[in-house]
Amino acid sequence: MRYFGTDGIRGVANKDLSAELAFKIGALLGHKYDKVVIGKDTRISSSMLESALACGLSAYGADVYKIGYTTTPCLAYNTALKDFDCGVMISASHNPYYDNGIKIFAKNGLKIDSAIEEEIEDYIDGKFSIQRAKSEDIGEIYSYHQGIEAYTAWLNERFCLDLKGLRVVFDLANGGAVFTFDDFKQYLKGAKITVINDHPDGLNINVHCGSTHLESLKAIMKSGDYDVGFAFDGDADRVLAVDNKGDVVDGDMIMYILSNYLKEKGRLKDDTLVTTVMSNIGLYKALANRGLKSEKTAVGDKNVAELMIRKDYSIGGEQSGHIIIKEDGMFGDGLKSALWVLKVMSETGRSLCELCQDLKIYPQLLLNKKVQDKDKIMQDEVILDYIAKVEALLEGEGRILVRPSGTEPLIRVMVEARSDEECERLANDILKVIAARGYLKEEL
Repeated sequence: MRYFGTDGIRGVANKDLSAELAFKIGALLGHKYDKVVIGKDTRISSSMLESALACGLSAYGADVYKIGYTTTPCLAYNTALKDFDCGVMISASHNPYYDNGIKIFAKNGLKIDSAIEEEIEDYIDGKFSIQRAKSEDIGEIYSYHQGIEAYTAWLNERFCLDLKGLRVVFDLANGGAVFTFDDFKQYLKGAKITVINDHPDGLNINVHCGSTHLESLKAIMKSGDYDVGFAFDGDADRVLAVDNKGDVVDGDMIMYILSNYLKEKGRLKDDTLVTTVMSNIGLYKALANRGLKSEKTAVGDKNVAELMIRKDYSIGGEQSGHIIIKEDGMFGDGLKSALWVLKVMSETGRSLCELCQDLKIYPQLLLNKKVQDKDKIMQDEVILDYIAKVEALLEGEGRILVRPSGTEPLIRVMVEARSDEECERLANDILKVIAARGYLKEEL
């Protein structure tokens, strides 16, 4: 793909991702669809891109419904369940404010397929033209703030939790979750709720907060006054948790908790969890000890969703905290995942650390290096043979994954082993072999 990566089109706002590019994307979508819903996160560039998209959509015939500041799962919910032909979310997720992105959802609430992505790319590159709408067919642009109310009411209907006695912290990352959570918190009955990083200014999204910067949440949890903390990313399609001791509970650990719960309730299809190749080896060992199975996909929630649909699996997700539970809809949702965890805690009376005490997470190191040709590396027999030999030395107590980035000229070397020192040594040994073969752009 020339523009689309693993999660839509993403780049530096007003440079890689300009208003002109957003207009073209809107034009092609307006040509294809009649009714489109748009959401945006809190980046300073999001309103500019929203206006350009809406202009392109309406100029080419689509009616546009603008939710305004919201989350990706809220946008996906409305696309799937509120009679829209297409949904567009303006967000660069966990990236800093100066980046932005455009994620496009089909009518079923799933990311659009690769054929439509390729059609959009061909139109952007001028490989074909389309006609603007006739004067009488120009689309209208509406405010659709009730989309947030519909989404939060649906979440309450799905869960309706009694959280009496639980003390919970939510880190909203100064992102889209500020607006959906403000509407939803009325439904959190009985819990003592504390909210942090909930004052977006266009520049502070994900800055020292949220799921990629857990330091402030960990510090609060270590104070001993709370039972669990949750941190979203900028568009709240993923969540990580922190337990009452201040320890991080990542996506692998959350999936382990929820898989066990669904298994006990007889709602885990084929006793199987879907993960990406980045999940920790400790997760697979713990699943096996509980008689559960797993299937792996390439990185990306789109790949997880496709496998889940194809085999009708109940749950899947990523280590980063992007989790899909099929009975709730095929889109990742940080708030929904947090509610699932709270549901399990309230029903079992167990703390977060107790729920995942049988899961040992192995030390993991991920190194990213710029390379001359990422595809050639993956075909180099010398490198592949060396990786296989190193992994054999781990004797099942770790693993090695070397893969190319989906969007950048990078090679990613991930090592799991018995200690941090062993991870670092093995990862650097592999990079030395890649360097010796002439692929690295920079010195080690």
